[in-house]
Amino acid sequence: RDSVLDVELTLCLTVALVVLVIFVFLRHFWATVIPSITVPLALVGTFGAMYVCSYSIDNLSLMGLTIAVGFVVDDAIVMIENIVRYIEEGEKPFEAALKGAGQIGFTIISITFSLVAVFIPLLFMGGIVGRLFREFAVVVTVAVCMSAFVSLTLTPVMCSRFLKRESHEKRGRLNQMAENAFDASVRFYDRGLHWVLRHQLPTLLSTIVLIGVTGWLYVVIPKGFFPEQDTGFIFGQAEARQDISFEAMADLSNQLSAIVQTDPGVSGAVSFVGATGGNAAENTARMFVQLKPFADRDASAQKIIQRLRPKVAEVPGVKFFMQAGQDINVGGRLSKTQYQYTLTSTDSAELNHWAPILEQQMGKLPGLQDVTSDQQIASPHIAVEIDRDTASRLGLSLSQIDQTLYDAFGQRQVATIYTSSTQYKVVLEVMPEFQTDPVALSRIYVTGTGGAQVPLGTVAKFSNKIAPLTINHQGQFPAVTISFNLAPGTALGQAVERIQQMQRELHTPITLDGTFQGTAQAFQSSLSSTPLLVAAAILAVYIVLGMLYESYVHPLTILSALPSAGVGALLALMLFGYDLSVIALIGIILLIGIVKKNAIMMIDFALEAEREHGKSPREAIHEACLLRFRPIMMTTFAAIGGGLPLALGSGAGSELRRPLGIAIVGGLLVSQWLTLYTTPVVYLYLDRFACWLSGKRRRPAGEIPANVPETAPTADAGTKAAD
Repeated sequence: RDSVLDVELTLCLTVALVVLVIFVFLRHFWATVIPSITVPLALVGTFGAMYVCSYSIDNLSLMGLTIAVGFVVDDAIVMIENIVRYIEEGEKPFEAALKGAGQIGFTIISITFSLVAVFIPLLFMGGIVGRLFREFAVVVTVAVCMSAFVSLTLTPVMCSRFLKRESHEKRGRLNQMAENAFDASVRFYDRGLHWVLRHQLPTLLSTIVLIGVTGWLYVVIPKGFFPEQDTGFIFGQAEARQDISFEAMADLSNQLSAIVQTDPGVSGAVSFVGATGGNAAENTARMFVQLKPFADRDASAQKIIQRLRPKVAEVPGVKFFMQAGQDINVGGRLSKTQYQYTLTSTDSAELNHWAPILEQQMGKLPGLQDVTSDQQIASPHIAVEIDRDTASRLGLSLSQIDQTLYDAFGQRQVATIYTSSTQYKVVLEVMPEFQTDPVALSRIYVTGTGGAQVPLGTVAKFSNKIAPLTINHQGQFPAVTISFNLAPGTALGQAVERIQQMQRELHTPITLDGTFQGTAQAFQSSLSSTPLLVAAAILAVYIVLGMLYESYVHPLTILSALPSAGVGALLALMLFGYDLSVIALIGIILLIGIVKKNAIMMIDFALEAEREHGKSPREAIHEACLLRFRPIMMTTFAAIGGGLPLALGSGAGSELRRPLGIAIVGGLLVSQWLTLYTTPVVYLYLDRFACWLSGKRRRPAGEIPANVPETAPTADAGTKAAD
C-alpha cells in the first residue's frame, strides 16, 4: 500500500514538472494550458482501457503511467510550437492552426507509431518478463495513442481559439530575458552545427564508435534481475540440528525473535515452529519481521539484516537466515535464502556425496553469503520392526499398530469442547514425560483379538538408525537445493558465472545436473533473450518507419540516434551503481521509442524543404535543425521531467522504479546533445548513398551555399502566444 501511494505521489510530481517545462519554454498561460490538457485526457483514456482489460492499479501500471506523462505531451508540444511559429510569421490563428496542423500531422503520426512499435515485441514476449510487463506495455501504448489523438484534434482547435499574436511591447522583462537566452542557445547550436557539417567524416566515425562503445558497455556492466526492494518486511528461517525436539526448537525461536525485536528499526515479529506454516521439517522455524515505516527508521531493510546477522549468530545450536521481502517474487523451491541452485541425479548416493562438496565450495565464493541447503539425511530415527508371525498369532494387524502409534505420538485432535465464550480442542497424546523416552515404546499397548491388551514390545523390536529427515524430488529425480544470498555490491550475473565456473572446475559427474531455480533461473532466461528483445524492438521500429517514409534509407538515419542513448543509459546505471536489470532494460527499450523523435522532426522538415522548395540536402537539413531546435528541446526536457521523479525517488518500493528513471534520464541527456549534431551528418551520408543506389545526381552538398549565412537568423525564437 505504501509503495502504491508513493508511485501516486511520484505521478503527481511528474505532471507538475512536465507542465513547468512547457511554461519555461512557452512562458504564456494558454500556450502552457493547451498541451498540458493532453495529460489528464490521456490518463483518463488509459484508465478506461485498463478497466476494459480488467487491469488493476498497481506498481507496474502506475510506473507506466508516470513515465508516459513525460512524453504524452510531446505530440501536443510539437503541434502547438508549429502553430505558434506561423502566428509569429503573421498568420491569423485559424489559418495558422490549419497550416501548422497539416504540416506537422505526419510527424506526429511517425513519432506515435514508431513509439508504439517498440512495445510490439514486449507484448508477445513469453516467460516471466513478458507476463509482468505486458500490462506495462499496454498502459504506455494506450496513453501514447490517446496523446496523438488529442494532439491531432483538440490541440489545433484550442490553438485557433485562444492563441493570439503578442506585440513586443507586451512582453515582460523576465519573458524577454528568457527569450534572449534561448536565442543565444540557438546561435551557439548553429555554430556547432556549421562545424560538424564541415567535418562530416569525424562526426560519422564518432557515431560508429558509439555503436562499439554501447556493445562494450553491455558486456562489462553487472547484470541483475530485479532490484532489491525495501518493502518494510523481512522473512527469516531458522534451522537447528535434525534431532531437536519441538520444545527446544520453540525456545530457540523465541530467543531469535527477542534479539530481532531489539533492533530500533523493527516494529514486531511473529514465528511458526515445526513442520507447519510452510516449514519444511520439524527442526525449522519461520519468522516474519515487520519493520517500522520508512520515515521512522534509520536504515534500509538490507542494512537491518546486516546488523542483525552477527547478533543472531551468537545463539548456539541454530542458524538463522534472513532476506528482505519483495513485491515481485519469482517461483522456485521453498528455500531459506533468496536464490536457489538445484542438483539432481538418478543416483541418490552420488547426489548425497556431491551436494555437501558443492555447498562448501559455494560458501567460499566471493559475493555469496548465507549458503545453505535443504539436504537433511542425518536425522536419528527409531525403527520399529514388527514380527509379523507373532502379531498375526496374537490377532494384531499392521494397521492397528500404526494407528496406536499415531494416537500416542501424532497429537491427533479427537474432539472440541465448546463453552459460552470460547472453544477448546482436545488433542490425544501420551503424557509429556513419555514423549521423549524411547523406552516408552515398549510400554505401548495394542488392542488385540477379544480386547486383549498386547504390549508393543511383545511383537516388535526397536533400533536406532540414521535416516533422511526430508527427501526432495524434482522431475521425479532426487534433488538437493543449495540456496544463497548475495553480498552487498554483488550482481546476480556475477554470482551465476562464478557458480557455473566452480562446478566446471570440480569436474562433477555427467549424471549430476545443476540448474538455477526461481529468480536465478528467470534471470538466466531474461539475460539470454535481452539482445533478441532489443533487436526485435529496433526491427519493429525500422519496419514501421520504412512503411511511413516509403524508404529503406531514412529509417536508418532516424535509428542512428540509438547508440548515443544506449551509451547514456548504461553509463548512468554504472555511475549510480545499478545493475542492468529487467527494469533498466525496459527503460532502454523505451529510449528506442523516445530518442528517435529528434531525428524524425529534423528529417520531416528537411524532406519537405527539398521537395517543396527545391533546396539541396545540406541546406534542407541545416534549416530543419534550426527550425526544430525549440520543440526538440521542449520534448526532451519534458521526457526528462517524466523520468526524474523516478530516478530520484526515495519512498517505499522506490528501489524497483529507480533504475527505470536513471536509464531514461541518462539516455536522454547524452542522446539529446549528440543527435543534434550527428543526425544531420548521417542524413547527408545516407542521402548520397541512396542517390548512388538509384543512379541519380543531387545538387552538391559539399559546402554551405552562399545564401545560407554563417549564423542563421533566429528572428524571434520565443513564443508570442498570449491570452
